[in-house]
Amino acid sequence: MKRTVLSLAIALLSVAALAQQKTTTSAIISFDATTAIDNLPKAENKTAVAAIDLAKNTVEFEATIKNFDFANPKIQEHFNAAGWMNSDQFPVATFSGIITTPAASDFKKNGTYNVTVQGDLTIKGKTQKITLPASIIVDGNTVKASASFTLKLADFGVDGPAVSAGKVSREPKITVYAELN
Repeated sequence: MKRTVLSLAIALLSVAALAQQKTTTSAIISFDATTAIDNLPKAENKTAVAAIDLAKNTVEFEATIKNFDFANPKIQEHFNAAGWMNSDQFPVATFSGIITTPAASDFKKNGTYNVTVQGDLTIKGKTQKITLPASIIVDGNTVKASASFTLKLADFGVDGPAVSAGKVSREPKITVYAELN
C-alpha cells in the first residue's frame, strides 16, 4: 500500500512539473528590414518551435531559416543564399534564455506579465547575448508570449550589397509570438 501511495505521489508531482512546461510548433517569428528605398524585405516564419518552462523560468525558440516566407520569391532566394543567411550551412536560428524578472511574476495566476528575458541568440553560427522586454499572458492552460526588438545584422555576419545600398535595414525589427499549451 505504501508503495502504491508513493508511486501515485511521484506520478502526480511529475504531471504537475510537466504542466509548467508549455510548447508549440507554430510560433511566429517575423522581421521587417524595410528601408526608405525598399519596402519588400519582410518575412514571416509560422513554424518556429518554442518552449517555456514557467517553473524554471526558461525560454527556448528554434526557427528553420528556409521557412521564412517572403512576398517576393527572388528576395527569398537571396535570403537563403550563401552570401546572406547561408541556410544550407546554418539551417536554424535559436534562442535559449531565462526570464530574469521572475519575482515580479506569479505564473500560477491568470494575467499579463511584462518580463525581461536574457539569453543567447544564435544566427548564422554566431551567438550574441541579448536582453529584451517580453510579455507573457497566462490564461488557464494556455500561455501566450510575445516580444519585439531590433538586432544588428553585422553582429551575426549578415551583410551584402543590398545592406550597403540601403535596400535592407542594418537593424531589422524582429517580432516573436507564441501560443503554447
